[in-house]
Amino acid sequence: MTAPTLTRARADARHRPLLASRSRAVLGAVAQRLLGAAAVLLGAATVAFVALQLIPGDPVTVMLGPGNPATPQLRARIRAEYGLDHPVAQQYLHYLGRLLHGDLGESYQLQQPVAHVIAGQLWPTVQLAVLAMGFALVLALTAAVTTAGRRRAARAAVQLAELLSVSSPPYWIGIVLLTLFSFHWRLFPVAGADGFAALVLPALTLALPLAGVLGQVLREGLETALGQPFAVTARARGLSDTAVRLRHALRHATTALVTLTGWLTGSLLGGAVLVEAVFARPGIGALTLQATTNKDMPLVVGVVLLSASVFVVISTLVDLLYLLIDPRLRRG
Repeated sequence: MTAPTLTRARADARHRPLLASRSRAVLGAVAQRLLGAAAVLLGAATVAFVALQLIPGDPVTVMLGPGNPATPQLRARIRAEYGLDHPVAQQYLHYLGRLLHGDLGESYQLQQPVAHVIAGQLWPTVQLAVLAMGFALVLALTAAVTTAGRRRAARAAVQLAELLSVSSPPYWIGIVLLTLFSFHWRLFPVAGADGFAALVLPALTLALPLAGVLGQVLREGLETALGQPFAVTARARGLSDTAVRLRHALRHATTALVTLTGWLTGSLLGGAVLVEAVFARPGIGALTLQATTNKDMPLVVGVVLLSASVFVVISTLVDLLYLLIDPRLRRG
């Protein structure tokens, strides 16, 4: 065996334990992530089941509809068909078994599979959430980059606007936007219309409170980063203040922004309930309100599991984004 070949063989022998250790670490991290996701979904399904059991009202009456009398025999047959005559613990175990097989059940009120009902209302909410988060990020980045560490008057004005947007209820923001841009200036269609123009005001209604929170966090991170030695060194090398902010300070300030953005994206579904009601839009928010009001347990559980799944997926994406933003994590 030649000397170069022997050297490569020794190097490969030294690297094999390291590669095996890294493989085990990756598999362990994946297993931990999957167990965490399963725990989140189980907890969400359990909380939804318990909450719906505490809501007053009879599911059989909901299925029959208001003002629709039924004989005791018919009510008993419906209860037996849906398993409502069993003890609560048995209902819970039966419902968990169906979930493990991917069966979300059938809506009490709509008499359709829950997965089909949710799929039919999902796309309008996805459009609203994606555009709202896009608006929020653009507004937050613009406000933070242009005011961080600069004149107090402009900074104070932007901070006041952020405080107002964060402290205002979403339905009030929606009503104000409708009054100004639809009824007064007639720039956008009134609630209930279709198309991209009808999506702008609902998305802004969701985006303004998010932009206020994200802008405050990003500005604080930028001001901290601009005071670090690397920023002083970059300026000494002749970089302009704008280049220092965008090429160096912004990357260091986005770690907290990514975490908060991930959490806020998952919470958009809750905000969509009010916004879709104000703007008379279809979507998961309106479906959730209807299902909760009618005590449609399978549909409510389906929406809750969808929300929990969104949180799990977004949390995983945030972890991956950390690796792209911070090279130190990749080396680790």
